[in-house]
Amino acid sequence: MRDEILKALQTLRNSQGKKGFVQSVDLIVALKGLDLKRPESKFAEDFILPHGRGKDAEVVVFSDNLTGLDCQVFNSDDLQKVAANKRSAKKLGNRTDFFLSEASLMPLIGRVMGQVLAPRNKMPKVITGDAKRMVANYKKSVRLIVKSAPVVQCIVGKEDMAGDKVAENVAEILKFLETKLPRGRQNMGKVLLKFTMGEPVKVEVN
Repeated sequence: MRDEILKALQTLRNSQGKKGFVQSVDLIVALKGLDLKRPESKFAEDFILPHGRGKDAEVVVFSDNLTGLDCQVFNSDDLQKVAANKRSAKKLGNRTDFFLSEASLMPLIGRVMGQVLAPRNKMPKVITGDAKRMVANYKKSVRLIVKSAPVVQCIVGKEDMAGDKVAENVAEILKFLETKLPRGRQNMGKVLLKFTMGEPVKVEVN
């Protein structure tokens, strides 16, 4: 599989002219044979990429007690101020990839930010164990969602990352999807890679 992924990456690189920015590499997996009316066919899972995303995910923590984290931290007063301004609340929801929170603040978050975060599949994960390690892991993570459409799409790196690192990220996601889908590989159709501004290229994985 690794060779097929590397071949698709090379095809992408050969087809691209110079851009004024570093493009993301996206993985698209078309799914088949899923009845999305059945709960067991749906999932939303956070997955740590072995080699990260090429650029850290944006993580925000809600906490009245934690300090010294390598991310933005909102205490309960900050949270209520942001929530009072719908525009600010939506802006925070859109620009942040992952929210983490102390368990004690979850009722407040549900009350004042639930309408913004829930539709975006961004309700916070409760912090357990080492908060610094959790933040570091989420900076390398992507969210894999199967909900209303039979497709999974996520970032797997940047175009300036080493090909073998992107390939391992892709391979690990595909392995993970096999464990989550009801019929494993049989539920996976076309696998594509694309740059931000490019056309998708098929990965021959079967």
